[in-house]
Amino acid sequence: MSSSGAEPVVVVLTAPSGSGKTSIARRLLEAVPGMRFSVSATTRNPRAGERDGEAYHFLSVDAFRSRADRGDFVEFEEVYPGLFYGTLRSEVERSSVDGPLLLDVDVKGAVRVKEAYGERVLAIFVRPPSIAVLESRLRERRTESDESLRTRLDRVRLELAYETRFDVTVVNDDLDRAADETISLVRSFLQRMGTAVRHDDE
Repeated sequence: MSSSGAEPVVVVLTAPSGSGKTSIARRLLEAVPGMRFSVSATTRNPRAGERDGEAYHFLSVDAFRSRADRGDFVEFEEVYPGLFYGTLRSEVERSSVDGPLLLDVDVKGAVRVKEAYGERVLAIFVRPPSIAVLESRLRERRTESDESLRTRLDRVRLELAYETRFDVTVVNDDLDRAADETISLVRSFLQRMGTAVRHDDE
């Protein structure tokens, strides 16, 4: 390790859709000084007001595929034909214990990041208290048809099977409690990483 302690330090939040990880991520960024949110790459077109390198790294399909072939992504997924999202390795590599990176990715992407960086990653799985509670939350949004809700819940059941692949599980039965627990876990992780950096510098 370099004396600057500049090896990657990453926190990954992953969860089935509707489990509340975006709300937890927002509170985590507010609570942890120096932490920044990873800017994903995508092939979708920029929306009004979105700037390249801020909202996303916007790439053409050909450019995305070319960079994927070169190994520039830690993880990526073709969500729909021609619509790619991914995490650039360069985003991860410029993180450190003083400037940790927060990733909000799906379960498969989270597994790939954990496999790539091992103990440099704290991988947190956020889960709802139950499928029934999650279904109730999704219905309250009123953004799903019955068919799309069934499809989403089927995917949730598959995603829940990945839970044991992560370092720790936070059950979001209460957002304030879940956010506080996540913040505490991350602070402890960063303290361990900082201790490891100091030991390597001695």
